Amino acid sequence: MDSRPRLYLCTAFLCGVLLTLGFKDFYPDLERRFRRRRVPINSIAGAGLASKDQIDLEDHTKNIKEADIHDVEIGEGIEACVGNTPLFKIKSLSEETGCDILGKAEFLNGAGGSPKDRVALNMIKTAEEQGLLTPHSGDTIYEGTVGSTGISLATICRARGYLAHICMPSDQATEKSDLLLKLGAVVDRVPPAPIIDPMHFVNRARNLAAGHTADPTRPGRGYFANQFENEANWQAHFEGTGPEIYQQCGGKLDAFVAGAGTGGTIAGVARFLKPKLPNLRIVLADPQGSGLFNRIKNGVMFDTLEREGTRRRSQVDTIVEGIGLNRVTANFEAGRELIDDAIKVNDEEAMRMARWLAEKDGIFVGSSSGVNCVAAARLARLMGPGHRIVTILCDSGTRHLSKFWAYAGDIGDRTDSKLIDILGD
Repeated sequence: MDSRPRLYLCTAFLCGVLLTLGFKDFYPDLERRFRRRRVPINSIAGAGLASKDQIDLEDHTKNIKEADIHDVEIGEGIEACVGNTPLFKIKSLSEETGCDILGKAEFLNGAGGSPKDRVALNMIKTAEEQGLLTPHSGDTIYEGTVGSTGISLATICRARGYLAHICMPSDQATEKSDLLLKLGAVVDRVPPAPIIDPMHFVNRARNLAAGHTADPTRPGRGYFANQFENEANWQAHFEGTGPEIYQQCGGKLDAFVAGAGTGGTIAGVARFLKPKLPNLRIVLADPQGSGLFNRIKNGVMFDTLEREGTRRRSQVDTIVEGIGLNRVTANFEAGRELIDDAIKVNDEEAMRMARWLAEKDGIFVGSSSGVNCVAAARLARLMGPGHRIVTILCDSGTRHLSKFWAYAGDIGDRTDSKLIDILGD
């Protein structure tokens, strides 16, 4: 019994010796594998280089020539953000119609976020050149507007040393007047009235400007911008929007479609493009209740909704804001003879199109843009595949939440809208 522990000890010793002798040939290979697995951990920046490897750095700046480096012109103030807006293909409408339907993203103008930035800036610059406005003198700019021109004026007035006093119909979306107040403008929301009424929003702005100038106790002068009759309006689009479209399209387009609030956009663009592209079709997009459709088609300003006893609003009977007229303006007449056709769009079509653009393209725009896109799609159907049509995307849908988009409703998770449901055929 006493010899057993010694036997166990000797046996364990001999097993250890044999195990060591058997492992000595296998160990080096195991160590090499272990070291290879640890290399990525020690690599530099995950590039697979071990820390002992040599790294060669290259100076890629030597390929930049001094001639390629030049001063970049820096814009002066928010005015430098007006104009040169993108032009892009509206994919869903283009695919559905077989035409390239392009949207001029005027909602990306950097002052007031609409094509009215161009108009406001040009009207102010023109008045300054004529000695009618002097910066930082107490001069106040008065204007009657449904909203967008007022927002653009309020922004640019502050940038150039003026105050803004905006008169607008009380039935316009409240977010517009709220924004005007935040921009430092004085806002008069007046009841809708016929243009012959002294309390019509345009007439009130004109009278307030005259009263300001005549009052010796008030600093500065009152200047009535008069966007409907001021030719600096259409000239802004003749000098800016039209040339931009022509350049962005490489001079290749078949039709231009736009609505008319004052008429400045369609007149200015038409006057620039038509002489360069004689076969170009200029088409008016007109909302329900507006008389401009009949002005183009029949030479008279009349709409069936204007019959005695049928009218609910004093200006244009539609939930669409910013376009549509029932009177002749100097800006619209400046390009009327160049307009080839007109397409009438009702409120339901405009709402469905706005929903379509948000659902299919992620484009969230306001009511006038909905009208423009319905007319552009309908024209594409009439012209047939292979044509290029440009239209205007005026402003963001965020300015129409309490009215137009309140009627249009939420999109939710819907993805099954059909264009035929909008155009009807």
